[in-house]
Amino acid sequence: MKVRTLSAAALVAISLLSGCAHGPAQRGTDGFVREGPAPAHEKDRGPAAHEVPDGIAYVPDAEVQAEPRSRYGNPDSYEVFGKRYHVLPTADGYRERGGASWYGKKFHGRRTSSGEPYDMYAMTAAHKTLPLPSFVRVTHLGNGRSAIVRVNDRGPFHDGRIIDLSYAAAARLDMINDGHAEVEVEALAPGAPAPDDAPAPPSSPSRAGATLSATPAAAGDGTTFVAVGAATEDPVRAVELRERLLAMGLDKVSIHLVTDGGRARHEVRVGPLESRQEAEEVRSWLATRALTARTIAAMP
Repeated sequence: MKVRTLSAAALVAISLLSGCAHGPAQRGTDGFVREGPAPAHEKDRGPAAHEVPDGIAYVPDAEVQAEPRSRYGNPDSYEVFGKRYHVLPTADGYRERGGASWYGKKFHGRRTSSGEPYDMYAMTAAHKTLPLPSFVRVTHLGNGRSAIVRVNDRGPFHDGRIIDLSYAAAARLDMINDGHAEVEVEALAPGAPAPDDAPAPPSSPSRAGATLSATPAAAGDGTTFVAVGAATEDPVRAVELRERLLAMGLDKVSIHLVTDGGRARHEVRVGPLESRQEAEEVRSWLATRALTARTIAAMP
């Protein structure tokens, strides 16, 4: 995340368009949490540690549903910093790769371009040209994590960035500390397949197999496993991935110590499975959730 500082002229130029770039649109609505634009001199930041809700990285995806176009934030075109943007007539077929950033406490409770208060703990985002509201799947190209968010704001007006995420969405993608990431953004339509609509995991044995050990879990007689993601030297990251898989419904998940060039790494595996066919089913199911995986053979 980068500090956003804009001139008074810039604030006037985009005061009706982008909450995340400068503060919300000023269209008085009773009951709004924080009136007025965010102070230009104030540095954006995340919430204090005691303000972060438990499980912030596991906030459910936005529910993709049919909604009417917002009354606000959807002009045919608008201009910011001398550049004209044309709002798309529909989100159908939209897919783009580029930079993502996030915005937080400075704008929390202030009005977005659609007129709704910004909630940094909700799965939302800002985009320059998608209709408001729209629903998109954002996939972190560096770690494979993905989230479904509701686009209800305009921005970010910075070169190289295509989407600005809420704090919760950024936490899901594990990009809070970095502040930015390369992502793929894909529009979703109501009724279209989404990660949470994927079939149930193909295997669901006891979670007793989800242990941190140097050898494969003992459950079952199979010798086939599915290794998820890349092995990491950071055990915390391995545990986070394991917990994510458990939350997705895969029960037979374990962390294995492997050596790579003499260095110990932690590898998250699903299994043992009874056959390579079952492993391929698991691997394909993980792919629907933007998780890379490969099938391996190991002695039980």
